[in-house]
Amino acid sequence: MSKLHLNKEIIEKCRLDAETISSDIYAFIEKHSTVSVERALLRFLGIDGVNQIDIPLVNTIVDHIKKEGDISKGSLHYMAYACHDLKKPPQEIASKVANHEVSLAIYKDSPKCPYMHELTPYFEEVFNQINLMKDIRKNLISTKKSKTTPDKYVIVATGNIFEDIKQAVSAAKKGADIIAVIRTTGQSLLDYVPFGATTEGFGGTYATQENFRLMREALDQVSKEEDRYIKLVNYASGLCMPEIAAIGAIERLDMMLNDSLYGIIFRDINMKRTFVDQYFSRVVSAYAEIIINTGEDNYLTTSDAFEHAHTVIASQFINEQFAKSAYMDESLMGLGHAYEIDPNQENSFLYELAQAELSREIFPNAPLKYMPPTKHMTGDIFKGHIQNALFNIAAVTSHQSIHLLGMLTEAIHTPFISDRALALDNASYIEKAFKDFGDEITYKKDGIIVKRSHEVLNNAQNLLETIKNEGLFKTLEEGRFASISRYENAGKGLDGVFITHEDYQNPILDFMISRLKEAKYEK
Repeated sequence: MSKLHLNKEIIEKCRLDAETISSDIYAFIEKHSTVSVERALLRFLGIDGVNQIDIPLVNTIVDHIKKEGDISKGSLHYMAYACHDLKKPPQEIASKVANHEVSLAIYKDSPKCPYMHELTPYFEEVFNQINLMKDIRKNLISTKKSKTTPDKYVIVATGNIFEDIKQAVSAAKKGADIIAVIRTTGQSLLDYVPFGATTEGFGGTYATQENFRLMREALDQVSKEEDRYIKLVNYASGLCMPEIAAIGAIERLDMMLNDSLYGIIFRDINMKRTFVDQYFSRVVSAYAEIIINTGEDNYLTTSDAFEHAHTVIASQFINEQFAKSAYMDESLMGLGHAYEIDPNQENSFLYELAQAELSREIFPNAPLKYMPPTKHMTGDIFKGHIQNALFNIAAVTSHQSIHLLGMLTEAIHTPFISDRALALDNASYIEKAFKDFGDEITYKKDGIIVKRSHEVLNNAQNLLETIKNEGLFKTLEEGRFASISRYENAGKGLDGVFITHEDYQNPILDFMISRLKEAKYEK
């Protein structure tokens, strides 16, 4: 039963419009690749490490092909030929290319490579590792008691992975269910993935494979001590979305921020580049059973949360279809939204609850990610603690899934361990006190909550129809999301997207899609 008395026909119309929008973008995606996709493919062959000046080997290969070969044929074209001719594994070939001992340019004019099958043992070995990680996660979760209230999500961001580990363990012992390690400022704009453990960052810690491994190891240990599985989150969105998704899959991350619209709007990443990157990374996430988190909450930090609430719903519909086009199960679609209405607005809590309930009813099987108040937080920590309490009530009442806790010092400084402890105490108290509250109440059919939810849904449907008619590229130019305009042939990373050659082959993507289709059929 719909507590909000929503019109199912309008919801279906929204989904159909969003599907059309997504299909139009997919028609572009299937004809293109990017340098980050090509680097991710090399990582799936087991290539890792850096050269003598700390440039990742996958970057040296793709840059070499782009400069001296024909990148439109794809990195696997060159690697398959080289493996066949040199009778050496990809890692060794990569090292030789980096040391200028081998040139892959000799295969620039070679015909469609007949040796792709020779790469299969190398990427199968990596996927066996990913499969092992999936099995470990399933086994660990299956032995723990399941929750009926939202998972409490907190952030660590010291810049030093070893300090992050200390804070993450402290938070887990205090009751956190999910630990996110925020990336250092600006990493989303780096066109390479740093290597190794890092101890210096700005407002966050570098996302590297070794940092992922270290944090996963620490959380596995505290999970054992606390007798519950602690999930690990990092951020894939940015110029290296496919690569970070790949290393996240290898190291058993449980969730990853993954949203091209966020990258376009808030990081000025070229839309052509990031739509292609997002598709590949979501296929990886679907295969590895990593929950994606989308960034609709950010729309409300630059535009008014009351007036523009419908843009969040519209974007959620679009992100749902993007995920479906990547063969992703609904249980992995962590669609985002936030508690960002001005607290001075009369009945602000009712409007917030209406929005939260609306997202939950429209996407009943999605692990919704609910973000705390940030825009209207001030130096008044006592008021801030109350704002977070109201947010926590809305999260539990509307049965959100991923509950990112607000910090009372949000507007002052990066949280101390003590701030995080207070946030966890606040959320735990609300979680217990309001556990079944949402199931005990109904909403007046002609009341504020129901009317507001209908208004937002209707506005979202109108926006989706507009986007369908004008196309998503044009919509982004018009600044319809977050009141920020971006352009099709501008932004960072445009030179890294290319039309694929008629001889382009991608057996790794084909492998993942075939397995996902098989799993869907079996299900």
